[in-house]
Amino acid sequence: MRTVIFDLDGTLADTSGDLIAAANACFRAMGEGELLDPARDAGTALRGGRAMLLLGMERLGRADDFATIAAWYPRLLEEYDAALHHTTVLYPGAVEAIGALQGADIRTGVCTNKPERLAHKLLVALGVRDLFGSLVGADTLPVRKPDAAPYRASVERAGGAVARSLLVGDSVTDRETARAAGVPSVLVTFGPSGDDMAALAPEHLLDDYADLPGVVELALGGR
Repeated sequence: MRTVIFDLDGTLADTSGDLIAAANACFRAMGEGELLDPARDAGTALRGGRAMLLLGMERLGRADDFATIAAWYPRLLEEYDAALHHTTVLYPGAVEAIGALQGADIRTGVCTNKPERLAHKLLVALGVRDLFGSLVGADTLPVRKPDAAPYRASVERAGGAVARSLLVGDSVTDRETARAAGVPSVLVTFGPSGDDMAALAPEHLLDDYADLPGVVELALGGR
């Protein structure tokens, strides 16, 4: 069975605003004020909580303060858990594209480096959890992307075959995950880091979700 696996943050949805709000709540609690700017730091936000805490520490001249980053990461997750759907939106055309894939008997799933419980909660809040036959998060297995194991699990749990699958993502982590799994990668160009995707040399770039069914057919049609 052909299968398309999606990353979540920066691929299916723009989650950067809510992620930055959670990080800034931590910085305020530290007594440092708001160190991140939603307009400027969206790309960092989509790389995860630790990346945001590291950026804040760098701006305080404490880039090597890994103890503080580790200590505040659980608090960041708590802040995000409490308000993960205030500004987050699905990218235009994502739902329609997934529907078109399923109409062509293509399975779909999610493989993300967001903790599984938070990913599930967000997908439910966005009203799209039922669109995916699998969900594998950062803590579902002992390893996370770019290790290939979470990707393989997401394909298999969706009822697909890895040899007939591809990964849609938005980062070097997704590109490396696809390479490790031996499958094509499709990197989206409409996220905050979109201008950097071509340099990663994926098999395909995606400028608009309306084009996804055609890209998938091109990549997997003969598989």
